[in-house]
Amino acid sequence: MIKQALISVSDKTGVLEFAKSLSAMGVNILSTGGTAKLLADNGVPVTEVADYTGFPEMLDGRVKTLHPKVHGGILARRDFPEHVAKLEEHSIPTIDMVVVNLYPFQATVAKAECSLEDAIENIDIGGPAMLRSAAKNHKDVVVICDPSDYGVVLAEMKGTDNAPGYVSYETRFNLAKKVYAHTAQYDGAITNYFSSLGPDRKHETRSAYPATLNVAFEKVQDMRYGENPHQSAAFYRDLAPVAGALANYRQLQGKELSFNNIADADAAWECVKSMGSTACVIIKHANPCGVALGATALDAYQRALKTDPTSAFGGIIAFNVGVDGAAATELAKLFVEVLIAPSFTAEARQIMSAKQNVRLLEIPLGDGVNAMDFKRVGGGLLVQSADSKNVLPSEVRVVSKLQPTQQQLADLMFAWRVAKYVKSNAIVFCGNNMTLGVGAGQMSRIDSARIASIKAQNAGLSLQGSAVASDAFFPFRDGLDVVVDAGATCVIHPGGSMRDQEVIDAADERGVVMLYTGTRHFRH
Repeated sequence: MIKQALISVSDKTGVLEFAKSLSAMGVNILSTGGTAKLLADNGVPVTEVADYTGFPEMLDGRVKTLHPKVHGGILARRDFPEHVAKLEEHSIPTIDMVVVNLYPFQATVAKAECSLEDAIENIDIGGPAMLRSAAKNHKDVVVICDPSDYGVVLAEMKGTDNAPGYVSYETRFNLAKKVYAHTAQYDGAITNYFSSLGPDRKHETRSAYPATLNVAFEKVQDMRYGENPHQSAAFYRDLAPVAGALANYRQLQGKELSFNNIADADAAWECVKSMGSTACVIIKHANPCGVALGATALDAYQRALKTDPTSAFGGIIAFNVGVDGAAATELAKLFVEVLIAPSFTAEARQIMSAKQNVRLLEIPLGDGVNAMDFKRVGGGLLVQSADSKNVLPSEVRVVSKLQPTQQQLADLMFAWRVAKYVKSNAIVFCGNNMTLGVGAGQMSRIDSARIASIKAQNAGLSLQGSAVASDAFFPFRDGLDVVVDAGATCVIHPGGSMRDQEVIDAADERGVVMLYTGTRHFRH
């Protein structure tokens, strides 16, 4: 039975309605500060904690609930006679429910104008102490740190199968788990912030890479296996995924996603999101094997498929526009693992329903990117800022004697955008807003160029007049000669080699356009 509840929240979403329901069930409510005022102003009977303990709030509110009458009432085990006797000896009633969420530390330090003093004053002390105490004694105390759980608890308390005010042990335990995750994340955020401050302890000069790094993710699902059948795996997502992230997917149909499905789907989705107009991206083993722009989803798909129809078999296909019936009719002809789009029409879903094993993922478009990328290595973790740089036409530099035509510039920028998502070493031939040949992941850039031209030849595509992007500079002229021999008339790459002039001279000798981006896109 819930006889007494302590409510003290920073986020007051839904708390008034929740407190009214508790009061209507005869629960005595204790509260502090702004929460107590909100309840009292709205006619909810409430006792201030200071009146309850007989000890006033002090030190500008730093001390209000740190009192034996509070923590004794929370931590006492009801099934221990010694505990019950001590409560009676000191006239301490039990507190059967704790509803607390914490000072907004993360939101405070996210502000550009935050000072160290602001950060310090938004470190909650009493809140975590009450939450952890209640979670420890969850057998006897219901603890809530998330407003979304108010309805769950009220539903059980109003249930007819048990006595009024009853909350099951399963719910109590799940709420306690949530509390420990919440307080761990809160303490982790404080640690990250303080260990990011330099000797001057100024907010504006703090490091993006704290001395101690705490990260938190929540599990979405266990997986049948990992990258290979002998490996176990699970999928976790950020607590607040950025807009447009793969983790925001809604699966409409199909088998459970596998480890490789999710990894490849992310590569496809990130690539297709970066395209400025209607686009289709086909991914196989984390590499684009076909990318194209088109007038419609169907047009973009048909053009992307031409690059490498063999590799597209069993691949991942992503669109940055909705999939309609016309596109779905063609897509249904190919064996596909995953289809991704911002939306699917009713007709498209009906057509794809005949392919029940195909996983349809609906993801809202958004331009958000992860702030940091992580890569696990033996005994450690590599952390870097995300590769969010998209080079604009105004940022490239023509280094050849020949100037690009408007069509060549468009083809080069498209090729460069695709190359960003191809594993290094990457060579991408493009023309008329579609890939013609993709060479990926080779130890030698020349081999990547040769593979790309072979892919185009196998697909029956001509490379005459094509544009080529290289994710990093050409260290020697031989790589340039290979792509020009294959038919390229313009090339884009970062530049920065000791032999840049040699390669520029080769471009002039061969009569091709060469652009520098000044930006490299290694992808390992």
